Amino acid sequence: MRIRTLALALTFACGANSCVHRTHAPIAAPPPVLDAPVQAAATPAPPVQTAPRIDFATQVKPILESRCQPCHFNGGIMYERLPFDRPETINTLGTKVFGRIKDENELALIRDYLSQQSETSPPRS
Repeated sequence: MRIRTLALALTFACGANSCVHRTHAPIAAPPPVLDAPVQAAATPAPPVQTAPRIDFATQVKPILESRCQPCHFNGGIMYERLPFDRPETINTLGTKVFGRIKDENELALIRDYLSQQSETSPPRS
């Protein structure tokens, strides 16, 4: 009976990972269970690249001067009605200003300028 009691005591004592009497191999802990795959440390997102602002005076106006002068510039016959040296005229006309401009690079630059103006100006009522 005493052996049976000792066996029960050892059974309860060996339930943990450390066995007091060392008559058998220690019970190995199960491997850890991962709920989600391990991810690398988050890298910061690259800064958002914004298109450079197109300046009317230095980029758009020279195109218009080369294509629309003398009529739409100071002293021209169309200057009073449609002065192309003013950004507000070009903003109002939009792509209608493309009449004499055929170069694709110049057209693209003016389109970009107009789209940048529509993004920054409040909607008309």
